[in-house]
Formats: sequence, structure tokens, C-alpha cells
Amino acid sequence: MSLDHQQCYEALRSRDTRFDGRFWVGVRTTGVYCRPVCPSRTPLSRNVDFYAHPAAAEDAGLRPCRRCRPEAAPGSSGWKGAAGVVDRAVRLIDEGALDDGDVAALARRLHVGDRHLRRLFVEHLGTTPDAVARSRRAHLARRLLADTDLRVADIAFAAGFGSVRQCNDVLKATFRATPTELRADLRPARGTPSRTGSAEVTPPRTGSAGVAPSGTLTLRLAVRRPFDGAALLDWFAARAVAGLEVVDAETYTRRVAVGDRTGAVTIRPTGDAVVLDVDLPPDTHLGSLVAGARRAFDLGADPVAVDEHLGTDPLLGPLVARRPGIRVPGSWGGFEAGVRAVIGQQISVAAARTVLGRIVAAHGRDGAFPEPEDLADAPLEQLGIIGQRADTIRRLADAVLAGAVVLDGSVPHEELVASLVALKGIGPWSAEYVALRLGEPDAFPAGDLHLRRMLDATNDRTAIARAEAWRPWRAYAAMHLWQTPREERP
Repeated sequence: MSLDHQQCYEALRSRDTRFDGRFWVGVRTTGVYCRPVCPSRTPLSRNVDFYAHPAAAEDAGLRPCRRCRPEAAPGSSGWKGAAGVVDRAVRLIDEGALDDGDVAALARRLHVGDRHLRRLFVEHLGTTPDAVARSRRAHLARRLLADTDLRVADIAFAAGFGSVRQCNDVLKATFRATPTELRADLRPARGTPSRTGSAEVTPPRTGSAGVAPSGTLTLRLAVRRPFDGAALLDWFAARAVAGLEVVDAETYTRRVAVGDRTGAVTIRPTGDAVVLDVDLPPDTHLGSLVAGARRAFDLGADPVAVDEHLGTDPLLGPLVARRPGIRVPGSWGGFEAGVRAVIGQQISVAAARTVLGRIVAAHGRDGAFPEPEDLADAPLEQLGIIGQRADTIRRLADAVLAGAVVLDGSVPHEELVASLVALKGIGPWSAEYVALRLGEPDAFPAGDLHLRRMLDATNDRTAIARAEAWRPWRAYAAMHLWQTPREERP
């Protein structure tokens, strides 16, 4: 990714929060790298370099600033749109793709060669896939050292390291300090955390299905402002599945599975962050849970860019002004998004919730949503699902297991939609809806009746034509239209 030095330096001088997470600032004279909102004195222009990813700064021999905590910045968005392969690869790395595999396996999932993938990373991020994964683990471990009193051994495995020694080596190389030294250095500034989590926040009142968690681990995930977290909670509340999810005015709680373990995760959006409370064994790999929360609450979005683009449209402009910082609600898992889309065909939201609750109760794993292997041969008709729809769900499960349909975010938008509509029982609306819930910013279910009414479109073709000007943010346009009653249309 090309970063204009003068533009980045002006953003650094102004400490404009809109640039937080778009780039990082390396200061050669001090050997540290910072966020552009760092409160430290602004260095001279000749002494700084700019990086598209923290891993690139660390590769250059710089350590993270202790004042602005670069790991607390929102996820980098500067590379989005620059290379779809890099976009999808970073998503998979955030979910732990390189914790249990290598770059060659990651490249195969993306249908590219590993050498080509490495070239793309260097071109667009200035670093390698391995360095991105190493940086992700290091900063997650640092956050756990600061916010919890977990043993270093537990933190090493929770952050995705293969061993305690590997964790120690990477933390020394990244922060110039051992885990014990890091914890001692971070504690005075943040207070001594309780046994169950961070001192900055209180644990959730209730866990999944109303069960109080016995011991939660708390993480704080940064967001870009503006952030309409209340709208996300409203969306999830309307679609909450009994036994799987509980949503109130402040929190979203659900059952999750990580490997052979199940537990509860509670997400609490605030003005400038999302607080994640995890009720799982302490040595559980947390990377996939953090990635799931980021996807569900769309924390990788750049709301300023989205709002500026959509705000110029005569129809969407007033809606953007009314609800700045709108997010697209993501699905915790890809297969779950597919099943929800199939069940939701031609029935009400309330009816879909009822059917999904039966599926979770009958085939879920300790309350977590079923995996493809759980539904591939399931007698779903016994749950009140009509035969054709039950067949579609089984076909979807078979296709995911066979690799014909990939729902992990590694497939381009058009390819994903094509693979879904190739299955009998899944049409363009369902396929686009799945893409939207998987975080595709340009997904647009043009066949949706409310969207067509809002656009005065008589068919899908005219709706798609009207939405052409909203690319590449059509999913956000759809959210604005969905959340606006027809009678309130500008």
C-alpha cells in the first residue's frame, strides 16, 4: 500500500481520530511506532515513517508505543479494496488460520500460490503473512497480560502460540520485555485486574440463556466512531434464537464452540469500544472469538468513508445524517448465516426464530449453533421444516463439507454468490444475504421486498441499477433502507 508521507504527517499533526487504524507512525529517533492519535509530542517530519500495518513497523525494528498502545487501535482499513486476496487473507489470519497451519495452506484456501500471496502482502501491507500472524498473537498476549491475571502459560495458548517459549521469544522481540516485565509495566497504569477479568469494566450480569458466568475473561475491542451500536443490538434482538442468544438493551450474549469446548460470549458496545466477556477455559484460543465479535459487530468498518460516500445520494443522504456510523450485522459463523438465510425464505422473522430454536435444541452442541456435519443427514422435517427447505439445508451442509461452498470469508463476493445459487433451493436473494452477513460490504439483496419498495423498483434489475452509485458500500445502503419505514422515506 502506498502511503503519502505529507498527507499522513498532516493527519498526525492534527491527531484526527478518523485516521486511527488507517496507518501507523514509526519514529526513528525513539525506536517506537505509534497511532496517529498518540498524545506524545509530534516528531519532526524527517524523523518519521508510515506503515500500513503494525507488523511492518515491527519488521523495521520498532517497538509499540507504551502511551498510545497501538494494539488498541481499530483494525487497519487502509488496504481494503487494494487487494481482495489480502483482505480475505487478513480475515483468516485474524481467525487463527496460521495458528494451526502454514502460509501454503492459507494460500490454497485463497486459490493462489504461497509465493504470490507473500508478494501481495509485501506490496499492500509492507510485511509478510507470518509477521501479521505473529503481531496479532503478540498484541493479544500483551492485552491479556494487562487486563487479566491469567498465568503466562495460559496466555500463550489463548493468544495462539504453540508454546510458552515461543510466546516469550516473540514478546521479547516485539516489546523488548519479558511477559513478567510487561505485566509489571502495564499494571500501574491500568490498575490491578480482578481474577475474572479487566479492572476497567464490570462482568456481565447474565450469560447465555440467562445463566450467570462463573468466571469471565474481559477484552476491550476498539471501534471507529461514529458507531451505532444500539442499532446492532436492536437487529440482533429481533432475530435472537432461544437457547443460542440473549439480547437486552446493553448486551448480546450467545453460546459458542471453540474446538471441542463450548461456553458463553457476551458483547457490550459502548461509545468507543466493544467489550467482550468470554466464559470459557482460560487456555482456549481466543483469536477466533475476537474475530467472531469483530465480524458480528462490523468493527473493521470505516464509517467516515462509508457515510461520506452514501451521504451524497439524495435518498440516502438524510438517512445517513439521521443514523451516522451504521454497521452491517455480521454472523458469528458462515454456515450459521447460510442456514438462517434458508430458514428465513418467505416466512416472518418471528417464525424463523422459532424454527432456528428447534434446530439448535435438537442438533446444537451444548447450545452452540450446529456445524455442517450435524445437519448433513439430520431429519429436519421432524422439526416442522417443510421438505424442500430441509433438503436445501442438507445440500448446503454437504456442499460446505465437500468444499463446493466456502463460507469462511476467503471467497470473493461474486464467486461466493455463484456457488450458493448453484444449490437447488438457494436464489440470488439468499446468496446476497449470506454474503452481507459474512461481511461483504458491497452485498445487495436486490430481491428484498422492502428494498424494492424503498427504491420504487418493479424488479431486481431496476433495484440493482438504482444501487449502482452506492458501490462499494451497498450493504450499508441496504441497512439504512431496512431500518427506515416506507412512510418515512425522504
